[in-house]
Amino acid sequence: MKKYLVIGNPIDHSLSPKLQNWWLKENNIDATYDKIKLEDHEIKNFTQDIKDQKIAGCNVTVPFKKTIIPFLDKLSPEAQRTQSVNTITFDNGNLIGHNTDIAGFDTAIRKLNFSVKDKKVLILGAGGVVPSIIFALKNMNVQEITISNRTKEKAENLRVLFNDLKILDWGNLTDFNMIINATSLGLNNEKINLNFSSLGNDKLFYDVIYNPRETHFLKTGKKLGYMTENGKTMFVYQALEAFKLWHKIEPKVDKETLKLLDND
Repeated sequence: MKKYLVIGNPIDHSLSPKLQNWWLKENNIDATYDKIKLEDHEIKNFTQDIKDQKIAGCNVTVPFKKTIIPFLDKLSPEAQRTQSVNTITFDNGNLIGHNTDIAGFDTAIRKLNFSVKDKKVLILGAGGVVPSIIFALKNMNVQEITISNRTKEKAENLRVLFNDLKILDWGNLTDFNMIINATSLGLNNEKINLNFSSLGNDKLFYDVIYNPRETHFLKTGKKLGYMTENGKTMFVYQALEAFKLWHKIEPKVDKETLKLLDND
């Protein structure tokens, strides 16, 4: 029986096993999928376990999307461009890093009735999934992307990958059509202390977090009458792309699949 894992730290909140095991069962695939919390010093041995095929493949979440790269043999073009890996496959003796977050975010935004073409986007946060979101937004021809992060240096570092980003000091706001929370603020009901009261019309509040379903950030957006969306659709479709890479089958996404993740 093949074994798949998702690695991260923290990892308790991850619903990946719930979704992947559901699809494995639906498609009669003899495999298991579990989650495991790792420390930095354990990454090398973990990747060797995939090379030895004790583990068939894995997903990678915060904080390892970039730090795992030196232990891989090849990167997909998207993973290379974003320096971010969330899926690992083993092929002909090589560990290959992929980025399916881009496709996940792209699908999520396309499923919303909200065009980001020529719009201004403000992203809160600079780690994990942010390079993938920037990459996807650029493909959608947004006008401008501004990054605001608690550690300004981390936001500045993203300019190495994308040199036309604007950087905003944490705690400040700028004009935007779409605001994305890509921080971990909200996982435990924390507030983001920004004054959203005088923004104008037609804004989209998007939160990468999907568990809990509605963060304080999204509740604020909703109260102000704006469109809100959590990270569930992105999560499902990045998982779908990973499943396809491992099993060469496209799993089904229906109401039952989505309901599976509403557990809070």
